[in-house]
Amino acid sequence: MATGFDPQTATGTLHPGESYTVPPITLKVATEMTEVHVAPTTSQIAEDEIKQQEKQRVLGVVPNFYVTYLPDAAPLTPGQKFELAWKTTIDPVTFLITGAVAGIQQAQNEFSGYGQGAQGYGKRFGASYADLLTGTFIGSAILPSLLKQDPRYFYKGTGTVRSRALYAIANAVICKGDNKRWQVNYSNILGNLAAGGISNLYYPAQNRNGVGLTFENALIGIGATAAANLLQEFVVRKITPNLPNVTSSKSQSPVSKVFTAIVHEGS
Repeated sequence: MATGFDPQTATGTLHPGESYTVPPITLKVATEMTEVHVAPTTSQIAEDEIKQQEKQRVLGVVPNFYVTYLPDAAPLTPGQKFELAWKTTIDPVTFLITGAVAGIQQAQNEFSGYGQGAQGYGKRFGASYADLLTGTFIGSAILPSLLKQDPRYFYKGTGTVRSRALYAIANAVICKGDNKRWQVNYSNILGNLAAGGISNLYYPAQNRNGVGLTFENALIGIGATAAANLLQEFVVRKITPNLPNVTSSKSQSPVSKVFTAIVHEGS
Protein backbone atom coordinates (compact mmCIF):
# COMPACT_ATOMS: atom_id res chain seq x y z
CA MET A 1 0.00 0.00 0.00
CA ALA A 2 1.24 3.46 -0.87
CA THR A 3 2.24 5.58 2.11
CA GLY A 4 -0.33 8.19 3.10
CA PHE A 5 -3.38 6.47 1.56
CA ASP A 6 -6.26 4.59 3.19
CA PRO A 7 -6.27 0.83 2.53
CA GLN A 8 -8.90 -0.40 0.04
CA THR A 9 -10.22 -3.99 -0.25
CA ALA A 10 -12.25 -5.91 -2.83
CA THR A 11 -14.09 -9.12 -1.87
CA GLY A 12 -15.95 -11.85 -3.78
CA THR A 13 -16.40 -15.62 -4.23
CA LEU A 14 -14.93 -17.50 -7.14
CA HIS A 15 -15.92 -21.05 -8.11
CA PRO A 16 -13.58 -23.43 -9.89
CA GLY A 17 -12.99 -22.32 -13.47
CA GLU A 18 -14.35 -18.78 -12.91
CA SER A 19 -12.39 -15.59 -13.26
CA TYR A 20 -12.99 -12.09 -11.93
CA THR A 21 -11.62 -8.79 -13.11
CA VAL A 22 -11.17 -6.35 -10.28
CA PRO A 23 -12.47 -2.87 -11.22
CA PRO A 24 -10.10 0.11 -10.93
CA ILE A 25 -9.58 1.07 -7.32
CA THR A 26 -9.22 4.71 -6.37
CA LEU A 27 -7.17 5.18 -3.23
CA LYS A 28 -8.25 7.90 -0.82
CA VAL A 29 -5.77 10.11 0.98
CA ALA A 30 -5.56 9.02 4.59
CA THR A 31 -6.87 11.31 7.28
CA GLU A 32 -3.96 12.97 9.09
CA MET A 33 -3.89 14.95 12.29
CA THR A 34 -0.99 17.33 12.85
CA GLU A 35 -0.29 19.37 15.99
CA VAL A 36 1.74 22.54 15.66
CA HIS A 37 3.15 23.99 18.88
CA VAL A 38 3.76 27.74 18.73
CA ALA A 39 5.87 29.01 21.65
CA PRO A 40 7.53 32.43 22.18
CA THR A 41 11.31 32.66 22.21
CA THR A 42 13.20 33.73 25.33
CA SER A 43 13.79 37.19 23.84
CA GLN A 44 10.07 37.57 23.09
CA ILE A 45 9.23 36.64 26.67
CA ALA A 46 11.78 39.18 27.94
CA GLU A 47 10.34 41.88 25.66
CA ASP A 48 6.86 41.22 27.04
CA GLU A 49 8.23 41.54 30.59
CA ILE A 50 10.08 44.77 29.73
CA LYS A 51 6.84 46.34 28.56
CA GLN A 52 5.45 45.65 32.03
CA GLN A 53 8.57 47.08 33.70
CA GLU A 54 8.29 50.28 31.69
CA LYS A 55 4.88 50.89 33.28
CA GLN A 56 6.44 50.85 36.75
CA ARG A 57 6.63 54.39 38.13
CA VAL A 58 6.98 55.34 41.77
CA LEU A 59 3.85 57.28 42.76
CA GLY A 60 2.88 56.86 39.12
CA VAL A 61 5.57 59.37 38.07
CA VAL A 62 9.23 58.44 38.72
CA PRO A 63 10.54 55.69 36.40
CA ASN A 64 11.28 52.42 38.19
CA PHE A 65 12.37 50.30 35.25
CA TYR A 66 15.34 48.48 36.77
CA VAL A 67 13.48 46.16 39.13
CA THR A 68 11.65 42.98 38.24
CA TYR A 69 9.06 41.41 40.50
CA LEU A 70 9.21 38.11 38.63
CA PRO A 71 11.60 35.70 40.38
CA ASP A 72 12.45 33.82 37.17
CA ALA A 73 12.31 36.70 34.70
CA ALA A 74 13.74 35.91 31.28
CA PRO A 75 17.30 37.16 30.67
CA LEU A 76 17.61 40.29 28.54
CA THR A 77 19.28 40.47 25.16
CA PRO A 78 21.97 43.15 24.67
CA GLY A 79 19.48 45.19 22.66
CA GLN A 80 16.96 45.06 25.50
CA LYS A 81 19.59 46.18 28.02
CA PHE A 82 20.32 49.21 25.86
CA GLU A 83 16.58 49.80 25.43
CA LEU A 84 16.09 50.07 29.20
CA ALA A 85 19.10 52.39 29.53
CA TRP A 86 17.90 54.62 26.70
CA LYS A 87 14.33 54.91 27.97
CA THR A 88 15.56 55.69 31.48
CA THR A 89 17.94 58.45 30.40
CA ILE A 90 15.50 60.21 28.06
CA ASP A 91 12.49 60.04 30.38
CA PRO A 92 11.13 63.56 31.08
CA VAL A 93 11.18 62.89 34.84
CA THR A 94 14.90 62.10 34.58
CA PHE A 95 15.53 65.59 33.19
CA LEU A 96 13.42 67.15 35.95
CA ILE A 97 15.33 65.31 38.68
CA THR A 98 18.66 66.24 37.06
CA GLY A 99 17.55 69.87 36.94
CA ALA A 100 16.62 69.79 40.64
CA VAL A 101 20.01 68.30 41.56
CA ALA A 102 21.80 71.02 39.57
CA GLY A 103 19.70 73.67 41.28
CA ILE A 104 20.62 72.38 44.74
CA GLN A 105 24.29 72.26 43.77
CA GLN A 106 24.16 75.85 42.55
CA ALA A 107 22.38 77.03 45.69
CA GLN A 108 25.10 75.44 47.81
CA ASN A 109 27.80 76.63 45.38
CA GLU A 110 29.10 73.11 44.87
CA PHE A 111 31.69 72.83 42.11
CA SER A 112 32.38 76.53 42.47
CA GLY A 113 34.57 76.45 39.38
CA TYR A 114 31.39 76.42 37.30
CA GLY A 115 30.45 79.86 38.61
CA GLN A 116 26.92 81.16 39.10
CA GLY A 117 24.12 82.43 36.89
CA ALA A 118 22.59 80.64 33.93
CA GLN A 119 25.99 79.52 32.65
CA GLY A 120 26.93 77.96 36.00
CA TYR A 121 23.57 76.21 36.23
CA GLY A 122 23.91 74.88 32.69
CA LYS A 123 27.34 73.42 33.47
CA ARG A 124 26.06 71.77 36.64
CA PHE A 125 23.07 70.40 34.80
CA GLY A 126 25.31 69.03 32.04
CA ALA A 127 27.67 67.43 34.55
CA SER A 128 24.84 65.83 36.53
CA TYR A 129 23.23 64.48 33.38
CA ALA A 130 26.59 63.21 32.10
CA ASP A 131 27.06 61.34 35.40
CA LEU A 132 23.66 59.71 34.96
CA LEU A 133 24.19 58.95 31.27
CA THR A 134 27.62 57.37 31.63
CA GLY A 135 26.68 55.48 34.79
CA THR A 136 23.51 54.06 33.27
CA PHE A 137 24.92 53.08 29.89
CA ILE A 138 28.24 51.71 31.15
CA GLY A 139 26.93 49.95 34.26
CA SER A 140 23.52 48.86 32.99
CA ALA A 141 23.98 48.30 29.25
CA ILE A 142 27.55 48.09 27.91
CA LEU A 143 29.20 46.01 30.65
CA PRO A 144 26.14 43.79 31.30
CA SER A 145 26.05 43.02 27.57
CA LEU A 146 29.77 42.19 27.44
CA LEU A 147 29.79 40.25 30.73
CA LYS A 148 26.36 38.62 30.20
CA GLN A 149 24.93 39.99 33.44
CA ASP A 150 21.44 41.20 34.29
CA PRO A 151 21.36 44.87 35.37
CA ARG A 152 18.00 44.59 37.17
CA TYR A 153 17.23 44.18 40.86
CA PHE A 154 15.27 40.99 41.48
CA TYR A 155 12.73 41.75 44.18
CA LYS A 156 12.73 39.14 46.98
CA GLY A 157 9.63 40.03 48.97
CA THR A 158 9.71 36.94 51.21
CA GLY A 159 11.58 35.86 54.33
CA THR A 160 12.51 37.74 57.46
CA VAL A 161 13.28 41.45 57.48
CA ARG A 162 16.93 40.62 58.19
CA SER A 163 17.24 38.17 55.28
CA ARG A 164 15.62 40.61 52.89
CA ALA A 165 17.84 43.47 54.06
CA LEU A 166 21.00 41.38 53.65
CA TYR A 167 19.79 40.27 50.20
CA ALA A 168 19.21 43.88 49.13
CA ILE A 169 22.62 45.06 50.36
CA ALA A 170 24.42 42.08 48.80
CA ASN A 171 22.84 42.87 45.44
CA ALA A 172 25.06 45.94 45.20
CA VAL A 173 28.01 43.59 44.60
CA ILE A 174 26.34 40.43 43.25
CA CYS A 175 23.83 39.97 40.46
CA LYS A 176 22.18 37.36 38.28
CA GLY A 177 23.94 36.40 35.11
CA ASP A 178 22.13 35.79 31.86
CA ASN A 179 22.46 32.11 32.81
CA LYS A 180 20.30 32.93 35.90
CA ARG A 181 23.16 32.12 38.29
CA TRP A 182 24.37 34.53 40.96
CA GLN A 183 27.81 36.05 40.40
CA VAL A 184 29.96 39.05 41.30
CA ASN A 185 28.36 42.22 39.95
CA TYR A 186 31.35 43.34 37.92
CA SER A 187 29.06 45.52 35.80
CA ASN A 188 28.06 47.73 38.73
CA ILE A 189 31.53 47.83 40.31
CA LEU A 190 33.43 48.56 37.10
CA GLY A 191 30.63 50.81 35.86
CA ASN A 192 30.98 53.06 38.90
CA LEU A 193 34.76 53.16 38.47
CA ALA A 194 34.46 54.03 34.78
CA ALA A 195 31.82 56.71 35.39
CA GLY A 196 33.97 58.22 38.15
CA GLY A 197 37.00 58.29 35.89
CA ILE A 198 35.11 59.89 33.01
CA SER A 199 33.73 62.59 35.34
CA ASN A 200 37.29 63.93 35.73
CA LEU A 201 37.01 65.12 32.14
CA TYR A 202 34.29 67.68 32.77
CA TYR A 203 34.33 68.64 36.47
CA PRO A 204 36.23 71.82 37.48
CA ALA A 205 39.97 71.33 37.92
CA GLN A 206 39.82 71.97 41.67
CA ASN A 207 37.28 69.16 42.04
CA ARG A 208 39.39 66.55 40.27
CA ASN A 209 41.41 64.32 42.52
CA GLY A 210 42.36 61.72 39.94
CA VAL A 211 42.48 58.12 41.09
CA GLY A 212 41.47 58.94 44.65
CA LEU A 213 38.26 60.63 43.56
CA THR A 214 37.50 57.86 41.09
CA PHE A 215 37.63 55.14 43.75
CA GLU A 216 35.82 57.32 46.25
CA ASN A 217 32.99 57.92 43.78
CA ALA A 218 32.89 54.20 42.96
CA LEU A 219 32.43 53.31 46.63
CA ILE A 220 29.76 55.98 46.95
CA GLY A 221 28.04 54.54 43.89
CA ILE A 222 28.06 51.00 45.33
CA GLY A 223 26.70 52.32 48.63
CA ALA A 224 23.99 54.23 46.78
CA THR A 225 23.04 51.03 44.94
CA ALA A 226 22.71 49.18 48.26
CA ALA A 227 20.53 51.97 49.68
CA ALA A 228 18.37 51.99 46.55
CA ASN A 229 17.96 48.20 46.81
CA LEU A 230 16.77 48.52 50.41
CA LEU A 231 14.16 51.03 49.28
CA GLN A 232 13.13 48.67 46.48
CA GLU A 233 12.74 45.77 48.89
CA PHE A 234 10.77 47.54 51.62
CA VAL A 235 9.22 50.75 50.29
CA VAL A 236 9.04 51.26 46.54
CA ARG A 237 6.76 48.36 45.69
CA LYS A 238 4.07 49.74 48.00
CA ILE A 239 3.99 53.07 46.19
CA THR A 240 4.42 51.82 42.61
CA PRO A 241 1.21 51.14 40.66
CA ASN A 242 0.84 48.93 37.58
CA LEU A 243 2.89 46.07 39.01
CA PRO A 244 2.65 42.52 37.65
CA ASN A 245 1.71 39.74 40.03
CA VAL A 246 4.71 38.36 41.90
CA THR A 247 4.49 34.99 40.21
CA SER A 248 6.46 32.94 37.74
CA SER A 249 7.29 34.80 34.58
CA LYS A 250 5.72 31.96 32.67
CA SER A 251 2.31 33.12 33.81
CA GLN A 252 3.08 36.65 32.59
CA SER A 253 4.46 35.66 29.23
CA PRO A 254 2.68 34.83 26.00
CA VAL A 255 1.17 31.37 26.32
CA SER A 256 2.25 28.61 23.99
CA LYS A 257 -0.48 27.71 21.55
CA VAL A 258 -1.33 24.37 19.97
CA PHE A 259 -3.01 24.23 16.57
CA THR A 260 -4.54 20.97 15.33
CA ALA A 261 -4.84 20.56 11.59
CA ILE A 262 -6.99 17.73 10.13
CA VAL A 263 -6.35 16.81 6.50
CA HIS A 264 -8.83 14.55 4.71
CA GLU A 265 -8.98 14.55 0.97
CA GLY A 266 -10.23 12.24 -1.67
CA SER A 267 -9.28 12.15 -5.32
